[in-house]
Amino acid sequence: MRRAESLRMLETDPIKADWWAGYIRGLRRAYHGERFGTEAEHQAHLDAASSNNELRAAHGRGYAAGLTLEPHDPE
Repeated sequence: MRRAESLRMLETDPIKADWWAGYIRGLRRAYHGERFGTEAEHQAHLDAASSNNELRAAHGRGYAAGLTLEPHDPE
């Protein structure tokens, strides 16, 4: 989590910064489970990956990656 926060803060590319923001949220959801956010919010973050908006899609891809609890880099 600390590494992801640091990388998000240092990122100058807005698409990668949104990916990191989604990744961090996904990590939190994976760690806390259903106690973190609502099911509707969870689904909205997952659905964002298929958005036509690049920033929203990056956030959704990052969220899905964070759910795995595995270290990743922006796609």
